Amino acid sequence: MKGLMKDKSSYKFLIPWYVAMALTTGSTVSGQPAAAPLDPAKGPTKVEIRHEDGRYQLYVGQKPFYIKGAGMQSGSLEQLAAHGANSFRTWSADGRGGGCKLLLDRAYECGLYVTLGLSVGRERLGFDYNDPASVRRQMDEVRSEVLKYKDHPAVIIWAIGNELNLRATNTAVWDAVNGISKMIHQVDPNHLTTSPLAGMNSRVIAQVKAHAPDLDILSLQVYGALAVLPQTLRESGWDGPYLVTEWGATGHWEVGKTKWGAPIEENSTVKADSYQKRFQAALSPDHPQCIGSYAFLWGQKQERTPTWYGMFLKSGEETAAVDTVQYLWTGAWPTNRSPRVDGLWLDNKQARQSVHLTAGRVYPATLQASDPDHDSLTYSWELMEESTSHKDGGDSESVPTRVPASISQPDKSEITLKAPEKPGAYRLFAYVFDGKGHAGYANIPFYVDLPSESSPAADLPPASQAQTGPAGGENSLVSHVN
Repeated sequence: MKGLMKDKSSYKFLIPWYVAMALTTGSTVSGQPAAAPLDPAKGPTKVEIRHEDGRYQLYVGQKPFYIKGAGMQSGSLEQLAAHGANSFRTWSADGRGGGCKLLLDRAYECGLYVTLGLSVGRERLGFDYNDPASVRRQMDEVRSEVLKYKDHPAVIIWAIGNELNLRATNTAVWDAVNGISKMIHQVDPNHLTTSPLAGMNSRVIAQVKAHAPDLDILSLQVYGALAVLPQTLRESGWDGPYLVTEWGATGHWEVGKTKWGAPIEENSTVKADSYQKRFQAALSPDHPQCIGSYAFLWGQKQERTPTWYGMFLKSGEETAAVDTVQYLWTGAWPTNRSPRVDGLWLDNKQARQSVHLTAGRVYPATLQASDPDHDSLTYSWELMEESTSHKDGGDSESVPTRVPASISQPDKSEITLKAPEKPGAYRLFAYVFDGKGHAGYANIPFYVDLPSESSPAADLPPASQAQTGPAGGENSLVSHVN
């Protein structure tokens, strides 16, 4: 890449981002000061990377800067700043209706710098990089977006596209990215460019180095394998700085599955513990090549389930992942912590046991949880059909159908569930709340079978219901902590 292939004393960089962020108003976090506004300097903020004392250092406005941020979806910028972040990323710079300008203004007011995403066509969605007219038209569209926002003081990095290597074979995409990067450097000498890659692949890294040398930084999006990222980059021959533009919960493609193929999601506590271990292994400021990272996701979204990647519930409560990123960003835990989930059992089985239920029969379910602050806990349960919307690359998915469930005492940690009459794959969700704006969760996939002639009567509970709760077990459904 341009800066990395030549003089290593000073590198100009841009950091990758995604979708235009929501402008939700939020409150400051108890015990955490609100971020101060950025310095009211006129014009754009100068950004560069220097190679100093054997390590790479990002400079923003002539000051050392380590990116502590998150990808935004629907969360509050004020809340993000109050938890200790100094930056966030987007996936586009869609300015229709003035939304992006308002977002940048709000970021500036909150003291947050922005890696601004630039939408670029993806081969897997039909963009043809062998079509010169389409490539030229895309270049003009990107130039227009860059010219709109290049002088805003909150902008520090441009992220050209997102995961352009995902299910792609045409290396011409990197030639186009290189052309976009050159154009940006011509019209905007103050900021840096990058293009986030899906995963870690030595072949793709070599393609980017060969076809897009004008990019300033290598950016990767890594989940379960994050802890081995430094080793993998060394083995690939990469000795320059890197940025991780997405990291977080173990990916739905990385976990174990039930016998019918349902991915087994980790609970909120296992995810939060994984955040801490993976960050300390690959993303801490002690790593001489790492200039920062963006956790995924500050907000909530449907991707395989409504809880898999978001650090918040749809109803707005923070989960333990928020506690953990605050600790990683500031060195201090929140004054009030999220409930801790120790496990979820259905018919006294965990998800890895591929739970089968008989239609119409009644089964026990138990969520074991505790609270670090001894807050009084309340519970809720939800039953959904298993998702059949299997997109990739973060593409929009439909929310699975919610199933009206016959649940006894749905506000308790122990319930009985009457299995649906319709056979097929389902998922039971359990939530725990501390009444202070924090929550924990777990879910368990199960499969409903039609009763056989030898099955007991449908209105009788199974024999296993005689047990009042699980006999113990680990706090994960399936954990792939690296």
